[in-house]
Amino acid sequence: MTYPTALKLDDGGRLLITWSDQVTWSYRVRELRDACPCATCREKRNTPPADPFALPLLSKVELEPLRIGGMKPVGNYAYSIAFSDGHDTGIFTFELLRELGAEVSTS
Repeated sequence: MTYPTALKLDDGGRLLITWSDQVTWSYRVRELRDACPCATCREKRNTPPADPFALPLLSKVELEPLRIGGMKPVGNYAYSIAFSDGHDTGIFTFELLRELGAEVSTS
């Protein structure tokens, strides 16, 4: 199993993870937040879309750029990611993280 050996936030706000196979992947914060695997987020993704004629309301937090506030290891297989919108219940397995993002080109 490959595992992270380094984590870094770049100047553009992307998360960079270097893996044990010496490959670095880049992740947009919004992509990670939208792929949150927690039960609440999975349920929200499976609900019917909102009424297209309803006016959306945004909270103060939603007006701010989304950021990663912190990451904590969960055992030896995942990370819990805290986002600036207050959400922090998703457990991102290494396997899921390898499915998301894009490999950083070294050339």
